[in-house]
Amino acid sequence: MDRINKLKEYLITSPADSFLQHALALEYIKIGEDGEARKLFENLLERDAAYVGSYYHLAKLLERAGNNAEAIQWYEKGMAAAKKAGDQHSYNELQGAYEDLLY
Repeated sequence: MDRINKLKEYLITSPADSFLQHALALEYIKIGEDGEARKLFENLLERDAAYVGSYYHLAKLLERAGNNAEAIQWYEKGMAAAKKAGDQHSYNELQGAYEDLLY
């Protein structure tokens, strides 16, 4: 069974599992299904704003699609979430990508 179907199967029994949703979104990105990935990331972050890793990937997805204004907003939200969580590594990654986009 491929990874996408396996992750979907796991999500049936654990629909609110942020790790599984994040992993599924990354699998969709690998096969070029950015729309599906975006929906998953946005739903995940709406439900679990503290899942810091998804901010970076969602913002990068938006940046690749040319939606720079939206990407900037997600980088900013991610930096705030990382700061709140005390996750300096994620904060630095988000800030670096944010600054690369702005400058």
